[in-house]
Amino acid sequence: MNKRSLLQTTLALALAAGFSAGVLASEKALKIGVTAGPHAQIFEQVKKVAEKDGLKIQVVEFSDYVQPNAALAAGDLDANAYQHKPYLDAQVKDRGYKIVPVGYTVNFPIGLYSKKVKKLEDLKEGAKFGIPNDPTNGGRVLLVLQDKGLIKLKEGAGLKATPLDVVGNPKKLKFVELDAAQLARSLDDLDAAAVNTNFALSAGLNPKTDAIAQESAKSPYVNLIAVREADKSQAWVGKLVKAYQSEEIRKFIETQFKGAVLPGF
Repeated sequence: MNKRSLLQTTLALALAAGFSAGVLASEKALKIGVTAGPHAQIFEQVKKVAEKDGLKIQVVEFSDYVQPNAALAAGDLDANAYQHKPYLDAQVKDRGYKIVPVGYTVNFPIGLYSKKVKKLEDLKEGAKFGIPNDPTNGGRVLLVLQDKGLIKLKEGAGLKATPLDVVGNPKKLKFVELDAAQLARSLDDLDAAAVNTNFALSAGLNPKTDAIAQESAKSPYVNLIAVREADKSQAWVGKLVKAYQSEEIRKFIETQFKGAVLPGF
């Protein structure tokens, strides 16, 4: 083989290797972190829609609210979709994560549940009321209770209200702060509890029929897709958001969850 032929062969092999590497890179699945339940169910459908646009997705399920952001920040995930902005803002502030929202997903109006009473007003004085122990969801529940007339919060308490901000409590409710994932399982030991919809559905509770009261759908707690700040301009991010916010996914949410989960886009 002469030098020219050898050079041509070498170039051809290099181009082929480069092409193969490019194909492999493009075929690498994006790892998307979600919590078990509706978020996981929805993303299994998003996965199908995204594939039509050449985007491969691997859905990674978590059982709590803390790990998906930690995994994203550490580079173990490409994106996550399970949280609302007040929660993300608190995590960024407290933990220094360089994580940003890139698109809205769904809204889960939080429900109040009880195995002891059928109506909130039937709660007895001193009733034990379970709320999530993370600041944003705990504050969210206290705002719901204020909206329902059970308590009054001090002026300016806002989204991060805690039981210490309660200045009016006619029924002398005793707030029991637990991990959000544990609240549905703790209903036997509580008089009532607020349970995030994804955990309620996982526990076999139907927010439309089993909740004794529900948060208004008009709230700042619309969930979102989050990515690392360094990735926000990547082409795949736009494709991912487009797939989620497609008409196919809107129809799936409306049909599958029948109002318990609402499209937020």
